[in-house]
Amino acid sequence: MGERIWDKFLTERDKKVMQASGFGAKPQGFGKRPALLIIDVNYAFLGEGPEPILDSIAKWRNSCGEEGWEALKTIRGLIDRARAKGVPVIYTTGQDRRPDLWDRTSANWKNSRGGENPKALGISNHDGNDIVADIAPGPRDLVITKPKPSGFFASPLGSYLVMLGCDSLIVVGTATSGCVRATVLDAYMQNYRVAVVEEGCFERCQASHAMSLFDLESKYADVIAAERAFAFLDSYPPDQFDLPSGKSRDRAVPSRAP
Repeated sequence: MGERIWDKFLTERDKKVMQASGFGAKPQGFGKRPALLIIDVNYAFLGEGPEPILDSIAKWRNSCGEEGWEALKTIRGLIDRARAKGVPVIYTTGQDRRPDLWDRTSANWKNSRGGENPKALGISNHDGNDIVADIAPGPRDLVITKPKPSGFFASPLGSYLVMLGCDSLIVVGTATSGCVRATVLDAYMQNYRVAVVEEGCFERCQASHAMSLFDLESKYADVIAAERAFAFLDSYPPDQFDLPSGKSRDRAVPSRAP
């Protein structure tokens, strides 16, 4: 990929240390049975449309602004390819909270705007946890709600991956330094191979975005270009997974004895 997004943030000392240490020196490669994991690409993190980040943050405190909407192009391309090949497409988003926000627990400790809800305030008609319509889940996709940054924590994600027989993840979404990083680390802990698609990830802070990708590439995942992920999915053999049917099932009504 030539010069990487994080290179401008590294000192010469950092570059020499990384070269000498061997971290990030070789790719781990794709697995044989991947799932596409789309992390928190919802209205809370994008706002309602592409606009300068500070304007969007005025209404949606977690918004990543225009960068998030730009990433949707890559995410859409991955979704289309995964669905065409029958590769599992899994979304994560936040859980609904109590009205008093007591169940946000530690999420309330570090943000002065943690209790804001644009829909409740009448600023928006969207629920922040709703996946943006541009990449809305399809009938065969899976949607995971989660209480904390990692998609694995207190969620059925791990059990679904086991049931599908997945050995690897292709990851996109937000925020790179938060939910993406936490999920990738948990996947690494469970010995999944992970490919993070650079153009499909986004973040509010440019430095955090770049250095989080650097850290993931150094130790926990392959940070790859979208073209490489597209090519992998295009070449992937179809129909390798037993996905949900996406169709409702009529339940038989038990007959009653006269």
